[in-house]
Amino acid sequence: MWSVVKSVLAAFFGVQREERRREDFEKGRPGAFILVGIVMALLLVGVVALVAIQAAR
Repeated sequence: MWSVVKSVLAAFFGVQREERRREDFEKGRPGAFILVGIVMALLLVGVVALVAIQAAR
């Protein structure tokens, strides 16, 4: 599962290597990448919202 998280983070930042991307598509389960991607996106939105709330005070 850690490799899925690392792949999703690399994809979020746009720094994933082509060989790693190919490996993910060939051997990875799509459901795991989708789930981790959704969770990471929600965390990102939550952090941005908290920062915005704190900055507005």
